[in-house]
Amino acid sequence: MSISAEDIRNIAIVGHSGEGKTTLCEAILFNGGSVERMGKVDAGTTVSDFDEQEIARKMSVSLSVSYTIWKETKLNLLDVPGFYDFEGEFNEAMRACGAALVVMGANGTVTVGAEKAIAQCLRAKKPLVIFINGMDKENADYHGTVTALQEKYHGKIAPIQLPIMEGNKMTGMINALTDKAYHFTNQGPQEIPIPEDRKEELEAMQFSLMETAAENDDVLLEKYFETGYLTREEAIHGIRKGISSMNTIPVMAGSALQNRGVINLMNEIVKYMPQAAERKEILATDLAKDEVIGIACEEDKPFAAQVFKTAVDPFVGKMNYLRVCRGTLKAGMTVLNPNTGVQERINAIYLVRGKKQEAVTELNAGDIGAVSKLTDTNTGDTLCDESAPVKFDPILFPKPVLFMAVYARTRGTEDKIFSGLSRLAEEDKSFTVVKNAETGEMLIGGQGEIHLDVICKKLKSKFGAEADLRTPAVAYKETILGTSTAEGKYKKQTGGHGQYGHCKMRFEPCEADFEFAEEVVGGAVPKQYIPAVEKGIIECLPHGVLAGYPVIRMKAVLYDGSYHDVDSSEAAFKAAAELAFREGMKNANPVLLEPYSKLKIAVPDQYLGDVLGDLNKRRGRIIGMDTQDDLQVVTAEAPHAELLTYATALRSMTQGRGKFSETFAQYEQAPDSVLQSIKAQQ
Repeated sequence: MSISAEDIRNIAIVGHSGEGKTTLCEAILFNGGSVERMGKVDAGTTVSDFDEQEIARKMSVSLSVSYTIWKETKLNLLDVPGFYDFEGEFNEAMRACGAALVVMGANGTVTVGAEKAIAQCLRAKKPLVIFINGMDKENADYHGTVTALQEKYHGKIAPIQLPIMEGNKMTGMINALTDKAYHFTNQGPQEIPIPEDRKEELEAMQFSLMETAAENDDVLLEKYFETGYLTREEAIHGIRKGISSMNTIPVMAGSALQNRGVINLMNEIVKYMPQAAERKEILATDLAKDEVIGIACEEDKPFAAQVFKTAVDPFVGKMNYLRVCRGTLKAGMTVLNPNTGVQERINAIYLVRGKKQEAVTELNAGDIGAVSKLTDTNTGDTLCDESAPVKFDPILFPKPVLFMAVYARTRGTEDKIFSGLSRLAEEDKSFTVVKNAETGEMLIGGQGEIHLDVICKKLKSKFGAEADLRTPAVAYKETILGTSTAEGKYKKQTGGHGQYGHCKMRFEPCEADFEFAEEVVGGAVPKQYIPAVEKGIIECLPHGVLAGYPVIRMKAVLYDGSYHDVDSSEAAFKAAAELAFREGMKNANPVLLEPYSKLKIAVPDQYLGDVLGDLNKRRGRIIGMDTQDDLQVVTAEAPHAELLTYATALRSMTQGRGKFSETFAQYEQAPDSVLQSIKAQQ
């Protein structure tokens, strides 16, 4: 199937978790004839939620791709998880889509998920339409929800429908732009006369839409000022222009579960949402000229595409989902991956509908599909014609905010676990697998507890390896605040040659992690044994005397000692140095050091007090505060040990609206209570 960019709409379906995005996607596929019956999320039978974890949790955890044909137009649907932990999937969808469909409940408020989705779409410059779902529910409040939207997004919200309600349930709708009314039936919407009791309300909505349309076009604005009126065609033109420029966000309503209002929604998507051909030029680097250029959606130009998602399956292999930005991708082509410098052969091209793939021979500019068995291509990579090498900007992913130590549940399966996690990291760029150089633990980092739990469940189901997650160890250190002298004498007689080493040492604080010096006079300790003394001290540093943590900021000075002509050896002096270290550190006022982190926390103003109070409980200190857009940005420092689950706490305090970043700051002396707590656990 070959289809031109004018007849393609690439739509990301976004919003708060549980508002019915997957069900709406299912209804659209059913209306387009792509499925024979609508699947249900609760039954695990939907096209979009096909992963084991999605079926078990009854929620989307991965971006899924599907399509249908409606009015000779291909609707590519990107069903995006709404839960906070899967923000990386949202970023992938924003790179692939041309517009977004925000799904929200008819509960009279703007939910956090809808608020964040709208903000991210506007930031990504994606035109959007809002679908108020759940109009079949008893307490559905369409007008309250529209009012809440209008208060939140002044001047942008343009309701284009009036719901017709019977017994608190939506049974039909009036389209203010086309001036037509419909009654919902099992066969689809049927046109009916506009109810007399709604005409006054409809007229007020139509005048409001005229004003909105006029504000999006200078010619229309001039006419509206002169005549106070726009024709239906002019109003539609102005609204469409406003949608494209994101000055206007149309609002529609219905019930995805009952498939009411969905056909009207599909008609409006075809009519108002941008064609793939209308997409603004995407910036890329022309590698031949080393300059930034705009890539237009043109079929007759050299091929260029970007991979926006990767799925890894141990049986099927790797599947790369891509959007063709320019030219045509054909099976059998050899293309360049400029990110790796590798040439890739395109063996097969697929259109995707959930977990089902349909092989096609080509994919045109503006379209979305998938290719399999590429050896060295991952999410964010560019694929292009070798004769016209270009590279798109990488997709940005949120940095991990929650880290857990990962251990094999069964001894001997470590390699299997870390191999599987590395494969899953190819699939999900918002989580990482790293080794903590300080503690030696392997850590996985993600966006939250559910995210990491999903990773572990996928690890078991896809790669047959079970991992246990534990709270990561904190990289405490030890140091000394005072100066002390100590004597180490190692003497052993066992017949024949004995062992004899004797050193007198001074231990004092310093700025460096460790310094060694010698002030021996008169050959009290021969030169050849001094390196052995230093080595003995260095081998003691990983295990301090307080709680066994590495020692830093210490200077050791060898100033005297004695030796035996026959019995002295490097090993004996090394052992003597170890004895001196233990005694010297104990007498030099040893203290525990804990790592401090620098935090940047961005929260809406109403949560600032809670966040500051919580930081105080975590022994944090505020360094500064600033305002960015409508957020308060707090810069603070706090002990890392108090922040191990901060991602979860901040989300809870701010209803998911807060964000933070954490970087290492410095080591500081820990209070005695921390040391006593550590000793109690050992």
